Amino acid sequence: MALVKYIDEAQASPRVLAVYQDIKQTRQVESINNFWRALANDPDTLERTWRSLKAIMAPDGALDPLVKELIYVAVSITNGCDYCTVSHLAAARKAGLTAQMRNELISVVGMANETNRLSRGYLVDIDPALLQAASSIGEE
Repeated sequence: MALVKYIDEAQASPRVLAVYQDIKQTRQVESINNFWRALANDPDTLERTWRSLKAIMAPDGALDPLVKELIYVAVSITNGCDYCTVSHLAAARKAGLTAQMRNELISVVGMANETNRLSRGYLVDIDPALLQAASSIGEE
């Protein structure tokens, strides 16, 4: 159960309605989902979050939209956000995600979480060669 009421378009202030219209146009959807309707209780947070998400998830970046959605799903799974996991799985499906890709992604997320915890538990030092390789990205 949500802590706040969901703000429908019929109840929205002109400021919130403008964000809703941009969400619908940008995402090419008919309705506003519960996440945005909850954030509409604080128009500043709604505007700021939508503006940031829209910019970061824009299709014209170095990462294609499916890769961005897969990253979002992976982080959402790791953070335990069921709403975000389902929302971004739906967006990834729209961008081309298959069932096989989804299952492999979940396996990778599980493996990464396991090895991350092992590395943290053992306080493993970063190998100098790995650090060098990671820090030289883009210098080729």
